[in-house]
Amino acid sequence: MVSVDRALQLLLAEGATRAPEHIALDRAGGRILAAPIVARRAAPARDASAMDGYAVRDADLVADWNALTVIGESVAGHGHTGSLKTGSAVRIFTGAPVPDGADRVILQEQVRRMGSQVLVPHPCAQKRHIRQAGSDFIAGDLLVDAGVPLTPARLVAAAAADIAEVAVFGRPKVMVIATGDELRTPGFDMARPDSIPESVSFGVAELARHFGAEVAIHPRLPDDLDRLQGAAAEMLDKADILVVIGGASVGDRDFSRRMFERAGLRLHFSKVLMRPGKPVWFGKAGGTCILGLPGNPTAAMITARLFLAPLVAAMAGREARTALDWRARPLADGLEVNGDYECFLGAGTRAGGVSASANRDSSAQRALAATEVLIRRRPHAPAAAAGDFVETLEF
Repeated sequence: MVSVDRALQLLLAEGATRAPEHIALDRAGGRILAAPIVARRAAPARDASAMDGYAVRDADLVADWNALTVIGESVAGHGHTGSLKTGSAVRIFTGAPVPDGADRVILQEQVRRMGSQVLVPHPCAQKRHIRQAGSDFIAGDLLVDAGVPLTPARLVAAAAADIAEVAVFGRPKVMVIATGDELRTPGFDMARPDSIPESVSFGVAELARHFGAEVAIHPRLPDDLDRLQGAAAEMLDKADILVVIGGASVGDRDFSRRMFERAGLRLHFSKVLMRPGKPVWFGKAGGTCILGLPGNPTAAMITARLFLAPLVAAMAGREARTALDWRARPLADGLEVNGDYECFLGAGTRAGGVSASANRDSSAQRALAATEVLIRRRPHAPAAAAGDFVETLEF
């Protein structure tokens, strides 16, 4: 058996980042940039009005009220083609190009319009209400660095920089396989008392998607070694990560590791000093990473959060630590002394801090649904009182 930290070290050493690919901006949301976004043009490309009003020359503002002839208008996308001459003004709207020769924009509510003329007061406000060309960025400016996700705001910046497609890291392909004779598809064949709905694959798949994977759920497989080995041979070249749920212990019908023996499984660890989730294992066959999760739902989801999430994040181009952002939070209730194994407790959050679930059975699913964070308890951690700070991870 290995420690949790050693297991992570062994697992992440095999999680090579996927090769970059170029995709259109409208499909790039949430993807991790493999190359920085560099502006192809300035923004704004030329001086633009920040308000609705009239573009004028300062030299024409000499009296208390100055009568100027309106010679045209400038709207966004259709600027005034001429330049301002003595005694003239141009009606202008927000975002429109400022005509040559203009020094400022006078707000429309500060003037009096009379037919083809406009009366402009003096003195006027000091603010010019003009966005200067390149005041946001210029061509060649670095807008977004590589290695970060394309958030909605970053997509706006990329499009404004005249970027049509971006280089992003490929999404790792994850296939989730649930095994067990007792499993049935939710909603079907529940009359049999020895059947249970297969539930874990849905949570594991969604967790993998959340951290950047493309996910497929394989139809559940029975505890039949020949069928499992046949499925393994079929799936290994279709995924970067195979996640096998169930059959991770040492019983006569626990086949999750044996199903990959013919494919040349190289085992990196077979058990981890943790509770719940001790039977979790990890290895490779060919170029495919294989993660074996316990069949009990709470144990499976905790081990998936601790091992699958950082592996997917790393392969998708993120730093693995972004998936393991441990934070100190106060306890709302006390905790007992911890034993020899590292322990991970599902907990809820409330005003006084985090509160561990009373039901810590590795098969509990009602308590799992209420879990918001994991509490990490190191081996032999002393008892902790309400108000003491503990390590926690968003779940």
